Amino acid sequence: MNTKRLRETGKKGKVCWLVFALFGVLIGSARAGEVSVAVAANFTDATRIIVKKFEAATGHGAKVSFGSTGKLYAQIVNGAPFEVFLAADSDRPMRLENEGVAVKGSRFTYARGRLVLWSPDEERVDLRGEVLESGDFRKLALANPATAPYGLAARQVLENLDLWEGLRRKLVRGDNIAQTFQFVATRNAQLGFVARSQVLALPEAERGSWWNIDPELYEPIRQQAVLLDRGRNDPVAQAFMEYLKSDEVREIIERLGYDNARILRKGSD
Repeated sequence: MNTKRLRETGKKGKVCWLVFALFGVLIGSARAGEVSVAVAANFTDATRIIVKKFEAATGHGAKVSFGSTGKLYAQIVNGAPFEVFLAADSDRPMRLENEGVAVKGSRFTYARGRLVLWSPDEERVDLRGEVLESGDFRKLALANPATAPYGLAARQVLENLDLWEGLRRKLVRGDNIAQTFQFVATRNAQLGFVARSQVLALPEAERGSWWNIDPELYEPIRQQAVLLDRGRNDPVAQAFMEYLKSDEVREIIERLGYDNARILRKGSD
C-alpha cells in the first residue's frame, strides 16, 4: 500500500514538474522578444559585442542588418521592417524624424567616428599622410561619399588637402565602409580611408600602418541612433535603445576606437 502511494505521489510529482516547466517556458517566451536593428557598416564589430551582452542581460534577441547609412535610410523610407536605426551620421536620423518615420525626441549620439588612412603594409602610410601627395600607390579606396558618411569624410579630407581632383583616377569606391576595408585588406587597393575602429579591431601584428587624420580636415562623424516608428510601442526596441546609453556600452564603444562616445541628446550636438 505504501509502495503504491509512493508510486502515485511520484507520478503526480512528475506531472506537476512537467506542468511547471511548460508554464515556465511559456512565460519565458512571452517575456522574450526580438528587436530588428539597422546598423551602419562601420559599427559591425561593436554591434556584435553589444548584441551579445544585451541578449545576456535581458533575455531578448536582436536581428541585425548592416549596410551603408544611405542605403539603410532608403530601405527604411521604403518600408523595411526595422525598429531601431544606428546610423553613421546625424543627418539621416534627423530626416527620419522630420519625415514621421522615426519617433521624435528619441534621437541621440551614441558614438563619434574617427577616420584613418590605412594600409596593411607596415611602411606604406606615414604618420602625416604625405603618401597621398607622393602618389606612390595604384589605388586608393574610400566608401561612396553619396551614401556612406565615412566616404563623405574621406572626400572632405582630399578636398581640404587639394588632392581630390588629382587622385580621382586612382579612387576605388566601396558600397560601404566594410567593403572599403576589404578592398584594402585584400590589397585590391594599396591604401584607403577606413574607420579607426576597424583597424583597432585587428590583431596588433596585422594593423600595418595608418595615419590618424586630423579631425579638422573633415566634419565630425556624429553617429546617431533613433527609434523608428515600427518600434514605438515595442518594449524590446525601447529596451535596446536604453541599453545603448548604458556605461557598459559606452566603455565598449570607447575601447573600440571611437572618440568622445558620451551620450548627447537631440539638440545638444
